[in-house]
Amino acid sequence: MRRGRRGERMGVNAEINVVSLIDVMMLLMIIFMITAPMMQGGVDISLPTAQVQPLEPKNGLVVTVDRNGRIFVDKTPLTFAEFEGSIKALSDRKGGGGVFVSADQRVDYGQVVRVLAAMRARGISDIGLVAEPEDAR
Repeated sequence: MRRGRRGERMGVNAEINVVSLIDVMMLLMIIFMITAPMMQGGVDISLPTAQVQPLEPKNGLVVTVDRNGRIFVDKTPLTFAEFEGSIKALSDRKGGGGVFVSADQRVDYGQVVRVLAAMRARGISDIGLVAEPEDAR
């Protein structure tokens, strides 16, 4: 490139250096690929195993009972009294896709029955119990 004389200016460089932008984009993509599976978690439970068929994905409400007997509705913890009072409204708001009950295999059977009875008493009849297939473990 020719240097100009004292009074002359250099020409404007119209190129955009995108190498650093590509580096940042790749770094962000790697970070999102690593963190995305961690963010899809839910309530930590160990589902019982059974000979089950996979269900079609629905937009239902997920009620979880963990090993300590705590009740969660779509990852939101509720007391049993709050659950009884709000389950019908939450189910109606979700769009009628049904309610899926997932309970830890070590939870007291009586606690699961209380949750099921509370839903049936409020008129919710589309209830499914979630289990893992036996060959999944």
